[in-house]
Amino acid sequence: MLETRDLTIRFGGHVAVDSVSCAFQPGTLTAIVGPNGAGKTTYFNLISGQLPASAGQVLLDGQDITGLPAPLRTRLGLGRAFQLTQLFANLTVRENVRLAIQAREAGRGQGGGWGGVDLFRVWLDRKAWIDEAEAVLAQVRLAGKADLLAAALPHGDQRKLEVALLIALDPKVFMFDEPTAGMSVDEVPVILDLIRGLKAQLWASGKGTILLVEHKMDVVRELADRIIVLHNGQLVADGEPAAVIASPVVQQAYLGMAAEEPA
Repeated sequence: MLETRDLTIRFGGHVAVDSVSCAFQPGTLTAIVGPNGAGKTTYFNLISGQLPASAGQVLLDGQDITGLPAPLRTRLGLGRAFQLTQLFANLTVRENVRLAIQAREAGRGQGGGWGGVDLFRVWLDRKAWIDEAEAVLAQVRLAGKADLLAAALPHGDQRKLEVALLIALDPKVFMFDEPTAGMSVDEVPVILDLIRGLKAQLWASGKGTILLVEHKMDVVRELADRIIVLHNGQLVADGEPAAVIASPVVQQAYLGMAAEEPA
């Protein structure tokens, strides 16, 4: 579904991501881990189009998308949640999700017709988008806060809203960059439940894949089907979670600490 081939980016003389080749299959959740500065978020930025590659390729469903900007990659099916929340702060929670649905349909050549040619169709489209937005908000447990401004939400609810935007976009690839960052201990399980439920849906349909950058190894161990490890911009390990976590190279590279004992 998604593949990188020798993906590389250089900043002056520094190689931040160094010839990383990896393929991601439908219905799976892959965790990308490594110490600070390993190139994890930079690798995400190369895949989603926030940064231009110095060399190598990004392919989605076999199509080379390396030269495409981020908005076009989103239209083709790359959905990205950032480490810092990216929301329309001065719009309501409902309108944030409704706009994501409208953008999805416009990208597919459906709806989005606001020229007045068929006002009844426009009304029906808008009603359908709002109804779907309500359903998505219920899924992420924000139905009771639909009329609040996004800026008024506490941090944990903003992260839930960002997951809602991804679900509304209905991408082929869900990309989560440290989704539990800055969340309280009580809030983390809610986000994990959302990702776990999304993974189950994708596994059942075989129509999507999830990439997850995360520092918390207990989260990685619980959710991931596969772990890839970056260190100094290079791919140093790739495999099933238990085997990767136990490998000496990961014990040494991951924050310079011994691997945690299996739960």
